[in-house]
Amino acid sequence: MPDTLATRNRRADPVITEIVRAGVLAVTGEMKTNLMRTAYNLIIYEALDFTCGLFTADGRTVSIGLGLPMFIRGMGETIKAKLKHFKNDIQPGDILITNDAYITGSHLNHVTLSVPIFHKERLVGFSCCMAHWLDIGGVLASVTTDIYSEGLQIPICKLYRGGEVNQDVIDLIRINVRVPERAMGDLRAQVTAVKTGEKRFQELVERYGADEVLASIDEIMDRSEVSARARTETIPDGVYEAESFMDDDGYELGKRVPIKVKITVKGDEATIDLSDVSPQVRGFYNSGYSTAIACAQVAYKCLTSPTDYPINDGSFRSLTVIAPPGRVVSAVKPAAMRRWMTFPMTIVDTIFKAVAPAIPDRVAAGHHADLIIAQFIGFSNNQFIFAGLSHAGGGWGAKKTEDGVSATIAMNDGDTHNSPIELLEVKYPLFAERYELVPDSGGAGKFRGGLGVDREVQPLIELKFTSHIERSQCKPWGLFGGGDAMANALFIRKDGKSLGDLPNAKAFTLSLKLGDSATIRGGGGGGYGDPTEREPEKVREDVYQGYVTLGAARDTYGVVLDAETLTIDAAATQKRRAEIRVSAK
Repeated sequence: MPDTLATRNRRADPVITEIVRAGVLAVTGEMKTNLMRTAYNLIIYEALDFTCGLFTADGRTVSIGLGLPMFIRGMGETIKAKLKHFKNDIQPGDILITNDAYITGSHLNHVTLSVPIFHKERLVGFSCCMAHWLDIGGVLASVTTDIYSEGLQIPICKLYRGGEVNQDVIDLIRINVRVPERAMGDLRAQVTAVKTGEKRFQELVERYGADEVLASIDEIMDRSEVSARARTETIPDGVYEAESFMDDDGYELGKRVPIKVKITVKGDEATIDLSDVSPQVRGFYNSGYSTAIACAQVAYKCLTSPTDYPINDGSFRSLTVIAPPGRVVSAVKPAAMRRWMTFPMTIVDTIFKAVAPAIPDRVAAGHHADLIIAQFIGFSNNQFIFAGLSHAGGGWGAKKTEDGVSATIAMNDGDTHNSPIELLEVKYPLFAERYELVPDSGGAGKFRGGLGVDREVQPLIELKFTSHIERSQCKPWGLFGGGDAMANALFIRKDGKSLGDLPNAKAFTLSLKLGDSATIRGGGGGGYGDPTEREPEKVREDVYQGYVTLGAARDTYGVVLDAETLTIDAAATQKRRAEIRVSAK
């Protein structure tokens, strides 16, 4: 009998299917918790820059824990590459490792561990963890132009073979990183995570039987497919296109990088074509082919099945992705990849922009779309200092029925957190002067975009400062009459003066000392709808909270408030809004 959706439906027990659905979510959740509790670096245990997942024996995604959306494809493609590499040489007790950027689609800092899961000598799945290591060697504080300068490349190999550690691999990693104690701590934490996944999935299989569990997984994927197809059918058939741009590639400063997307919807299937996205660039903003797939899949899932869990491959059977090799999100060797995560976020936003006319109730205006990456680097008491200021957050775009959220991490990093200022000050010779919302940074609209944030930090000793902030020129756009938001930005105070000649929001190896400061700004989110249609009481509340200034309330929203009491002048408001509407024609 052929293995079709109908035949699978008949043999999967519905009760066990729901138990397995909840079980795989619980397993990936426990993997996540154990990694957080045992990791050594802030970026893992505090910022949560990692993702854990379970996969079928042939590399299909069963469940990935909430974490970094752009990892949605990287781990699955990595497992498939490991299967191809080892063929039949995968045994119980093996732990497979790699950070190959052209397989994972990301940078070398993302080290991926996978454990094959066996039940009675039968391969039934994989447990996997991809996590960000703070350092993987390579040059710092400058723009890389090839992968070789970005650090240690770990080919697909076995960290453990049959339960025995491969000490040669451990030693090779240790000698190539700047703080080996922390790297080894994070490596052990990842081992803990993937072994947790192995153990818990084996318990699930032992309790309900391998055939029943695997049939249930097929059923879960089939249901996800049905849901995604049904939702796709509600999008009017057609071809939808949009474009945007990035500031530059960090190497040719000021040379914009074009982003163009095309989405074709026909019946219950969709095609996302990234052929016209910029060719790969000389600087380090490239990413690999699996990230091109991830861009499309993240956007598609948001539009079709955002609350369908666990996240699995069934949701994407109705999606075709076109991404020829050599684009900025399908780069080929030796393209530099260190800032791989930056451009994909804008691609996702641009996909939403393209389909907005067709499904205005299911999209959001543009968001700040950057991790606002900046770093202080140097030495203190013979200790290497590498203090990242990223994950400051920013504004997200408004939607048809609600305001955008403020001070929230960008699309790529989903469930990651902004690290508390206090931890930054405790661990590094830095002093945080400000960390605050920026008034008027959200795009105006009937529904207002989320606010951006300013984080101003002063070094207590002389350190080198580097910023890789993007999207300082392409403002987060509004939709359907909503205003654009304030863009990302960088401000430097040095020797008592403000530097005004920075290339976009990038700075490289700038020496700062006590008294100097760097302010990194995460921009806002675009507005949705005509600002003069926003309820006056909401505008008054925005002014009261400090989100909108009195001037912007009057000039942009057309709401006139008493400067002392913030009482709404209804007659003056009606007149002012009429003036704004006339001038807009």
